[in-house]
Amino acid sequence: MATLAGIANFHKVPELRRRVIFTLVMLAVYRVGIFVTVPGVDRREMSKYMAQQSGSLLGFFNMFSGGAFEQLSLFALGIMPYISASIIIQLMGMVYKPIDEMRKEGEQGRRKLDQYTRYGTVALSFFQSFGIARWLESISSSEQGAGIVTHPGIGFQLMTMITLTTGTAFLMWIGEQITERGIGNGISLIIFAGIVTGIPGWTAGYLAQNAGNLQPLTIAAVIAFLVAAIAVIAFFENGRRQIPIVYSRRQVGRRVYGAQNAHLPLKVNTAGTIPPIFASSLLMFPATLANMNVPGADRLQGIINRGGWVFNTGYAVLIIFFCYFYTSVTFQPVDVAENLKKQQANIPGIRPGKQTADYIQGVMNRITFGGAMYVATVCVLPAIIGDFLRVNITFGGTSLMIVVGVALDTVNQIEAQLITRSYEGLTGTGGGGRIRARRLPEG
Repeated sequence: MATLAGIANFHKVPELRRRVIFTLVMLAVYRVGIFVTVPGVDRREMSKYMAQQSGSLLGFFNMFSGGAFEQLSLFALGIMPYISASIIIQLMGMVYKPIDEMRKEGEQGRRKLDQYTRYGTVALSFFQSFGIARWLESISSSEQGAGIVTHPGIGFQLMTMITLTTGTAFLMWIGEQITERGIGNGISLIIFAGIVTGIPGWTAGYLAQNAGNLQPLTIAAVIAFLVAAIAVIAFFENGRRQIPIVYSRRQVGRRVYGAQNAHLPLKVNTAGTIPPIFASSLLMFPATLANMNVPGADRLQGIINRGGWVFNTGYAVLIIFFCYFYTSVTFQPVDVAENLKKQQANIPGIRPGKQTADYIQGVMNRITFGGAMYVATVCVLPAIIGDFLRVNITFGGTSLMIVVGVALDTVNQIEAQLITRSYEGLTGTGGGGRIRARRLPEG
C-alpha cells in the first residue's frame, strides 16, 4: 500500500509525468509495429510453424522479440543487433587504441562511439536479415513450413533485408528517445516490454494445452519457484561489496577538510543481464550460418537444438565466461585506483597505485565468481525444473533477470527524480516512510 501511495506522486511532478507518458507512448508504438508483417510472408502459416518450435531456440528468440518473430514483423530482429554491436565496440576498445581513447574523451567520445554502434547495428541487421530470408525460403519448401514465403527469390531477400534492418534501426531510435526524453533505460525497457507482454500468451497456452488435466501441485510448484527466483534475483542485483576508503586531509579554497571515511561499492553482478543475452545470441548464431550453407554449421546447430545437458552446460559455461569478460571490459581497476589517488583517497593498509589496483582486481575476481554462478544458475535452473515437472517454462531465468533488473532500475530512477524534487519515494509516505539519500557508514 505504501508503494501504491507513492505512485500517486507522479502527477505532482510535471516533468516526470511527461517522461512517463512519453515512455508509454513509445512502447505503444513498438507494440503496434509488432503486427506489421514483412511483405511476401504469410503470417498465419508462420504462426503455425512457430507453435511447433515453442521449446526450441526459435521460441527463445521469439520471446526476446516480444512475439515479433512469430509474426515476422518489422521488429522480428528485435534490439539484439544493437546489443551485439555495443558489445563488439566495447571489446574493440581493448585491442584498438583509438576506440579506447574515445572512451576516455568524455561526452564527445561517447557520441562518436554511439555513432559507430549505430553503424554496426545496421551492418549486423543486414547480415542477420539475409540469414532469416534464406531460412524462411528453406523451410517454406518443407512440409512443416509450406506456404510461409509466397514469392521466394532475390526480390524477397532484398525486401526482407531492407524491412528488418529498418525495423531494428527504428527500434534503436525508440530506445534512444526513451533514454533521453523518457524515464531512461530505453533499450532495456523495450526488451522488458517484449517479455512481459508474452506472459499472458504463455499462461493462456498452458491452460489451453492442459484443459481438463490441470495439476494444482504442478502449478503451485512453478509459481513458488518463480517467486523464489524473483526474490533471489532482487537480492543479488542489489548486492554490493563495500571496500572502505579514507580521504586524507585536503584544502579546497580557504576551507580545510579533515580525514573522511567512505566506501567504494562493487556490484556482485557487475555485468548485469548482458552475459545471458550475449550467450543466447551466440547459441542462435549457428542457425544463421546453417541457413547460409556454411560447412559444419548444420551439425553444430543439431547439437545445440537437442537441448538437455549439452545445451544447458554450454549455456552455463558461456554465461560464466561472459560475466568475467564483460566485467573486465567495463570495470578497470587501474582507472579506479588512479582516480582514488587523484582524490587523495586510499584503502587502509593498501599502498596507492598498483597495489590498490591489484587489491581491487582481486576483490572483483572473487565477487564476479559468485555473481557468475548466480547468473548461470538462475538462467539454467528453470529449464531443469521444467523438465522435472514436465512443464515448458518459456518464461525462464534470463527473462526473469531482465524483468526484475529493469524494474528495479526504473523504480530507482523514478525515486531519484522524486527525491530530487523533495517528494516522497515509491516505498513510503509520511515522515517515517520518506526515502532519504543513503549515507555511507563511517568507520
